[in-house]
Amino acid sequence: MERPSRINSPRNRSNTIIIKPLHQILAQGSIACLLFLSSCQLPNTVIKSSTRPVPVTFRGQSDSAGIAGQNWRTFFADPQLTQLIDTALAGNLDLRVATQRIEMARASFNYSQGFLAPQVNAVASAGVDRYGRYTMTGVGNYDTNLSDNVQGNQLTPTPTPDYFLGARSTWEVDIWGKLRNRKKAAYIRLLASEKGRHAVITGLVAEIARHYYALLALDGELEILQKNIDYQQNALTLVRIQKEAGRVTELAVQQFSAQLLNTRSRQGQVQQQIVENENQLNRLLGRYPQPIARGNSLQARELPGQALTGIPAQMLIRRPDIRQAELDLQAANIDIDVARAEFLPSLNLTAYVGLNAFRTAVLFNPMSIAAGLLGSLSAPILNRRFVKANYQQSVAQSRESLFRYQQTILTGFSEVSTQLKGVENYRTVAELQAQEVAVLEQAVSTSNDLFRSGYASYLEVITAQRSVLEAELALITTKQSQFLALTDLYRALGGGWE
Repeated sequence: MERPSRINSPRNRSNTIIIKPLHQILAQGSIACLLFLSSCQLPNTVIKSSTRPVPVTFRGQSDSAGIAGQNWRTFFADPQLTQLIDTALAGNLDLRVATQRIEMARASFNYSQGFLAPQVNAVASAGVDRYGRYTMTGVGNYDTNLSDNVQGNQLTPTPTPDYFLGARSTWEVDIWGKLRNRKKAAYIRLLASEKGRHAVITGLVAEIARHYYALLALDGELEILQKNIDYQQNALTLVRIQKEAGRVTELAVQQFSAQLLNTRSRQGQVQQQIVENENQLNRLLGRYPQPIARGNSLQARELPGQALTGIPAQMLIRRPDIRQAELDLQAANIDIDVARAEFLPSLNLTAYVGLNAFRTAVLFNPMSIAAGLLGSLSAPILNRRFVKANYQQSVAQSRESLFRYQQTILTGFSEVSTQLKGVENYRTVAELQAQEVAVLEQAVSTSNDLFRSGYASYLEVITAQRSVLEAELALITTKQSQFLALTDLYRALGGGWE
């Protein structure tokens, strides 16, 4: 009876050098590829977007240069404000979160890039198997040990250990561009995350300016209230003198006293609003509550000049949120190509090389060197439902990105149009209110003179003082609205991130 040789054992076949010729691998792969391709039907979904013509100008303005092209230091030109913005850019927590999003996108890009190269892992493994006597491996090992050609360390122990020390490699050959597209999508998302950080900066710069101008407006209200308190205090002193002279009654004194108390209470409310705005501004700066250094109030500031918007095409390029939405749309479209490639066969190469033996004593013997190479083509057949669901999800996400991109553009045009008109309208309102304040100040002076002469009642004096106070407060509010509209216009045009 002829005994089987040791190499016939399935166990031993795994320990020998098995390298198929390359032409044999390619031939077998070509046949398998044809079989797979015959069963693969690639979906073909085309996402069409309704092209809407972009307006050529913003409300008839045809300036080639706009305020968005100015650096925020030049645009605001206020040392206290620019110092606050510098502090916010260094310590704002939202900006730090946006920076970490960039780092995550960069790590995702590096992760996708790694799949293009073979994955090589150092492996050290040890195991033991006990084969049944009535199995091919068990019978083969037993029979092999009876061979005269097998002696000493070549005898297969029972149970049989397995020691391996070497390297194993896996590599998916990117024949359809799936991995390259995945890398490209990750890179575009990295660019989008950087635009997202720019969007956070523009919003932060505008928000710092808004709180700063709000504080300047509140400072102006305090100045107005204090000036009117002085006027009302003098009027109260005058009416008390006239009461002692018998020219007015106690009712007049009470009316003037009540008006003075009301103005002082409003002064306390404004002081509380200042504290609240300072704390909100400190939070944006990334620091604990403390006083905010600032310049003169809005009363002493000139109204902004004409706001130049430039052309809409510049806004589409400069606004970070529009650029981010555009990049997200590009990445989502590439994801569709990646999902479509999942329907096609994938070529995978698996290789190993190292020392393999069932005895540690001979593990480092040159005869224990083992190597192997396996190429395989695989394509989804029964699990196409999962691949198809992934493809449909990619298509839906791409459409969502398209609609978000269109929505962001519409929002940008709406914001620019609103704030541009706001700057113009508030300028007109402020001019009229300034004239109103001037007239009412003359009315206060006239009412005081007439009251001293007995030609006007104390009610007319109280009414004149109340009217000028309300008009001055309305004027300072309008000035604040105009500064805020110009700031929001600067942000809406894409300024503030450079």
